[in-house]
Amino acid sequence: MQKDVEVTLNGKQVTVGEAQTALDTMTANNVEVPSLCYHPSLGPIETCDTCIVSVNGELVRSCSTKLADGDVIHTNGEEAHEAQVLGLDRVLGKHELYCTICDFNNGDCEIHNAVKEMKTSHQETPFESKGYEVNRNSFYRYDPDQCILCGLCVEACQDVQVTETLTIDWERERPRVIWDNDTSIDESSCVNCGHCSTVCPCNAMMEVGMEGEAGFLAGMLPESSMRPLINITKEVETGYEQLMAISDVEASMREDRIEKTKTVCTYCGVGCSFDVWTKDRQILKVEPHQDAPANGISTCVKGKFGWDFVNSEERLTKPLIREGDGFREAEWEEAYGLIEQKFKEQIKKKGPDSLAFVSSSKCTNEESYLMQKLSRSVIGTNNIDNCSRYCQSPATMGLWRTVGYGGDSGSIEDIGNAELIIITGSNTAEAHPVLATRVKRAQKLHGQKVIVADLRRHEMADRADQFVQPAAGSDLVWISAVTKYIVDQGWQDKEFLKTHVNGMEDYIKSLDPYTLDYAEKVTNISKKELIEIATSLHEADTACFLWAMGITQHGGGSDASTAISNLMLITGNYMKPGAGTYPLRGHNNVQGASDFGSMPDRFPGYELVSDDDVRTRYEKKWEVELSTEPGLNNHQMVEAIHDGSLNAMYIKGEEMAVVDSDANYVQAAFEKLDFFVIQDVFFSKTAEFADVVLPASPSLEKDGTFTNTERRFQRLYQVLEPLGGSKPDWQIIQDIANRLGAEWNYTHPSEIMDEAASLTPMFAGVRYDRLEGYNSLQWPVAADGTDTPLLFKDEFPFPDGKARLYPVEWTKPIDFGDEYDLHVNNGRILEHFHEGNMTYKSEAISKKTPRVFLEVSPELAEERGVEDGTVVRLISPYGRAKVSCIVTDRVKGHELYLPMNTSGEGAINYLTSFHADKDTSTPAYKEVQVKMEILEVKGESPLPKINHRYGNPQPQIGVQVERKWARSDYTFPGDVVKARRSRSNG
Repeated sequence: MQKDVEVTLNGKQVTVGEAQTALDTMTANNVEVPSLCYHPSLGPIETCDTCIVSVNGELVRSCSTKLADGDVIHTNGEEAHEAQVLGLDRVLGKHELYCTICDFNNGDCEIHNAVKEMKTSHQETPFESKGYEVNRNSFYRYDPDQCILCGLCVEACQDVQVTETLTIDWERERPRVIWDNDTSIDESSCVNCGHCSTVCPCNAMMEVGMEGEAGFLAGMLPESSMRPLINITKEVETGYEQLMAISDVEASMREDRIEKTKTVCTYCGVGCSFDVWTKDRQILKVEPHQDAPANGISTCVKGKFGWDFVNSEERLTKPLIREGDGFREAEWEEAYGLIEQKFKEQIKKKGPDSLAFVSSSKCTNEESYLMQKLSRSVIGTNNIDNCSRYCQSPATMGLWRTVGYGGDSGSIEDIGNAELIIITGSNTAEAHPVLATRVKRAQKLHGQKVIVADLRRHEMADRADQFVQPAAGSDLVWISAVTKYIVDQGWQDKEFLKTHVNGMEDYIKSLDPYTLDYAEKVTNISKKELIEIATSLHEADTACFLWAMGITQHGGGSDASTAISNLMLITGNYMKPGAGTYPLRGHNNVQGASDFGSMPDRFPGYELVSDDDVRTRYEKKWEVELSTEPGLNNHQMVEAIHDGSLNAMYIKGEEMAVVDSDANYVQAAFEKLDFFVIQDVFFSKTAEFADVVLPASPSLEKDGTFTNTERRFQRLYQVLEPLGGSKPDWQIIQDIANRLGAEWNYTHPSEIMDEAASLTPMFAGVRYDRLEGYNSLQWPVAADGTDTPLLFKDEFPFPDGKARLYPVEWTKPIDFGDEYDLHVNNGRILEHFHEGNMTYKSEAISKKTPRVFLEVSPELAEERGVEDGTVVRLISPYGRAKVSCIVTDRVKGHELYLPMNTSGEGAINYLTSFHADKDTSTPAYKEVQVKMEILEVKGESPLPKINHRYGNPQPQIGVQVERKWARSDYTFPGDVVKARRSRSNG
């Protein structure tokens, strides 16, 4: 246990932690020295030499000097001050000061602030150009002449993002940051995550959205005229005191026109939060903060740069009403009137259960709550669902069966702290990129062991300590075989099982078929590999199991998820930090959409609609009698349309015509509906079948909350006004409810949350004032606001407090027959999200990855005569898709990979069947076989050479500052000062 020590800071005795650095101590006691290369999220880098202080009479870098009992620190003595000045002067020799017209003059420039705080009036080391051109791409730019070689960007790229693209070439005559082996940004392995521009302390690495936009003078002239403007500025601002004063005035003026508003990312389920900088409707940049609970300083390309869709000219801004084969614009009152008329007619004609409602994983918790309230209390049906049906319902089912709650066992922090990570059926680095960085960092810097089981050799597979490739759909078998081997060896956590788990005897019997021999035969994983996995689990004190759609989207997806939880119970990997099960949620609020009751059989907080006591609670609050019968889920709704029992639908923010399996069957169903309402940001493929299309507002245009993959509530604040005549979803739902006779009067989403929390024990303590800024809460949340970062502490949420081992059997994947000889794996890619309705609106992202592609193995390419750019048609019993090929060893044999990122003729769901998980109706998207026809042998590659996949990363630990110190032109400033003093005293 860490003990405290006593030190003396500028004559004052203070108590600090034993491992604390001098800079930590000074920061805690409000003593400031420059620290240009220090970032609290990155730790000491030791490149700038501006933070030098005296510790026990020795001049040292305060950022890296750990303190011991009795140490004496002086920050303001003559020697320390002289060393700080020398360090800053060297920095100014690399960085040209023109603050007043600098795009970065926003109060955040560490160099500007250091010059001002140090009261520097001039510099002895003259600025000299390094002689390099500015490097740029469509996302950010690097100006070597402004770069102080602090290495923060390199540290973030190498050891936080762990893309390992950036290094500093310290051996050059004039060192600089380089990409890969000194190539251009676009031709490198850079994934444009934005870490470099986020941590840069000045204007060297900067988002292109800021250029010429942030300041009053910065945008007055084109780039070619900046040099004359800089020179004029220097002539007017003759000293640094004057420069600082004038530039501070200009910076304060910017505060009046640049808004900085916190939001939560609208893409995947990681739940990154950050500030959005705007000028009117123009988005200048996204700025993550170390206080962001899920992501800290991290973003991916979508969260950092993927917001062009908000201002797209393709946005819906007025309601549309079908007229013949087309649509016409209408006013809101006309659209509402038609919806009111048709819904009432349908209810009168065939009853409330002839209508169905689908909520959105893109919308807020409050909007999902209102959607299910509209369905249940106004219409009178439990036919309400959301897109978790397409991805995570089987994972939730597996956890409900075994541990009682259908959510992550802990936090992303726990994943980073685990000794062992097992990833199965998840392309984590592309589907959940920021979460993946925590695994990559822990493995690289702290020795975390990583095991990956996947059909495809993706980035996490390449980085894994052990990578196995099971046969498609066989995961339950190898997981159960590993579990059986652990039990057979006596490696199970006997004390944990005795105290906290039921069902051991029956479960152990159920494992009898899953021998290593059987598993090897079925899964193609060798017995040796299976034993290695079991041994790794046995030897690790803490393990986390991460999985996603590669597990859940099968006919036995719920059972495979159950098998995972069984394994973690057997090994005692619950009820402790750094352990547990982590089904990675795919959308920003797919967790919250289900949490808040957009499910056919459950109210908010997963309480059953068939529970009389629960239902009575809602009936009392809503003053209406509610249906006792569970409704239809998404999948069942399509079948009900075909059999004529479902005649009207209202879908909010879901591209169901493309994302549900067997798209041809789904679209045929939509054509049969008597009345169809779509509510969305864009005119989607699903909207083509609608009778009324309502223009909704995206997340930047509303207030609310999202719940991320780690059960974390976070507030998003309205950044922009709704575009044109669009409205936030909660307002539209309320308007429709009131037209149908409800008397709702919500004026702000906080009021909706208050109502939901009052009805839902799981969220009892969730309030907006407890979620201010970057504060967050992880459910369950008690009435006093106490939340639950570690989901299971003393017991499990079953009547006896014990978890339950749940026997499962393997469900074989469906077989399409010998004619369909290729298996199509499918999933996400980094650059685009889902079908791409938002990300394809980004010109910069689309330039990198302009269209969908099909990955073909080298051996299959040779067998069939396929090359990069070959256009093929894939044919399944359910449809066909046309797509261009990329030949890559990421796939092998007759395995294909088709990303889901299109709604066009290459969409995967034109190939999928309507077969689904037997327990949750989640489509078996991963069980797809096709035959392939070559349409055009020669064609343009669908993946441009400026895509990061062609890059050549250069892994190293940190910035390698020792190479700087080894240069013949470098001397530690402290040594220079000591030498000067020695000469003057000699």
